[in-house]
Amino acid sequence: MLLVASSAARRAGLQSLISKAPGLKLVASLHGVRTIAQRADELQPDVIIVDLESEIAIQLEWPVVALVESVTPEWAASALRSGVKAILLRDSGADEIFAAVQAAYAGFVMLDPELGLALAKRIRVPQRFESSEDLTERETEVLRLLGEGYSNREMAERLGISEHTVKFHISSILGKLGAETRTEAVSLGIRMGVIVV
Repeated sequence: MLLVASSAARRAGLQSLISKAPGLKLVASLHGVRTIAQRADELQPDVIIVDLESEIAIQLEWPVVALVESVTPEWAASALRSGVKAILLRDSGADEIFAAVQAAYAGFVMLDPELGLALAKRIRVPQRFESSEDLTERETEVLRLLGEGYSNREMAERLGISEHTVKFHISSILGKLGAETRTEAVSLGIRMGVIVV
């Protein structure tokens, strides 16, 4: 795990927290965000925790857990589109942070509960899409697997199709639902009753 925090006090606190967590190993701790990509390339961490004092853009190839002072739904939506897997407030407890790290590592998305509700309220199902009738049987199957957190590779193996075909189905699902991200498609799937939680 790679830790990034501009505040020395926050960095020390998070280092202490991580050191007490079974199964978590800190490979490095950085002062600022400018060198994250370079250091991540060198160290290949499983997850990156980024402690943010303000809403800044994050776009990395690794699963990111963002700890933020405050967050707007707009920034959160942008962060999720860029690959951030978990967004929590900076005063979150150890259990929440550990859960977020595990979720990010597994490829799931985890949000602060209030933020999750704020984002859900912003999602509108298009009038023509009050049901899932426009989805093919295969697209419905893929959408359900998305809701269960399967990766493209896992879906391909489970369905006996190629990853390229899975990507094609996901692209079609996003287009039909009017969704910008997989997360938004899953939310719409839940609201339409395609995905049961």
